[in-house]
Amino acid sequence: SGGELYIDGKLMNDVAPKDRDIAMVFQNYALYPHMTVRENMAFPLKLKKYPKEEIRKRVDQAAEVLGITEYLDRKPKALSGGQRQRVAIGRAIVREPKVLLMDEPLSNLDARLRLQTREEICKIQKKTGITTLFVTHDQEEAMSISDRIVVMRNGLLMQQGAPQQVYDDPQNLFVAKFLGTPPINVFEGEVKGGVLQLGGQPAMDVPGAPDGKVFVGIRPEGFEPDPAGAVTCGLDRVEVLGRDTSMVCTHPACQAASLRAIVPSGQEADPRSATVRFRLRPDKVFLFHRETEERVPFDTTAKA
Repeated sequence: SGGELYIDGKLMNDVAPKDRDIAMVFQNYALYPHMTVRENMAFPLKLKKYPKEEIRKRVDQAAEVLGITEYLDRKPKALSGGQRQRVAIGRAIVREPKVLLMDEPLSNLDARLRLQTREEICKIQKKTGITTLFVTHDQEEAMSISDRIVVMRNGLLMQQGAPQQVYDDPQNLFVAKFLGTPPINVFEGEVKGGVLQLGGQPAMDVPGAPDGKVFVGIRPEGFEPDPAGAVTCGLDRVEVLGRDTSMVCTHPACQAASLRAIVPSGQEADPRSATVRFRLRPDKVFLFHRETEERVPFDTTAKA
């Protein structure tokens, strides 16, 4: 609705949509039910009046990349959801566009197919080299599939960067809460004289942070069980996950009814204990202004 859009250095604002060399993959596949898979994939090339041999060659190549060669003579109703989505991707990539737009292409698939198709999309992108803009509300999808992630809220850019960099260095509370599974634990805290207090108790040093009330975000992996730790939590239960262990706890300053601490297997507290003490990892603790929810920096080399 505003600004300038460039593709390969060319201003696209006044270029007709059909001439922008952009292909789209929709959430609901948008396949023609009366056409076969081959006809669906060939359709955009026919519109551009490509030679028949060139169309056949491109469709066959795309079908091989997508693993749908055996379905070329079937109609969409004879395919599974994952197969239909691959056909929709194939119809887009046969054009060899400069940019491929994907609008939540996995949201209609079940959990297993989502994971499988997500991996396939990554492989396809690497094989074709097409710049791809992938829109999703699923932060796990966003983290796993992208080279660069852009977090938006109500149409406004919140933060952009490499997925791990955005996860490790969120600029505001919204971004911190959006990325991460399990989600970040949010507390109400206060900084006094360079010390972070949770529930009125000193939790860790935060040199350089100004005095005042803050929101405190602590990643689940930011808790380290320690008998001498400064943060005491009630222990509800211990969930063994294999490589890791999830400890479900409570704390009076936590905004949620419970918080999760993820620790390496074997380092968890005795599940029969009523409480557990933690030392906090400074690099996994984030402070946010109470009013603006913007990040409040401090020296992360501090010891808990």
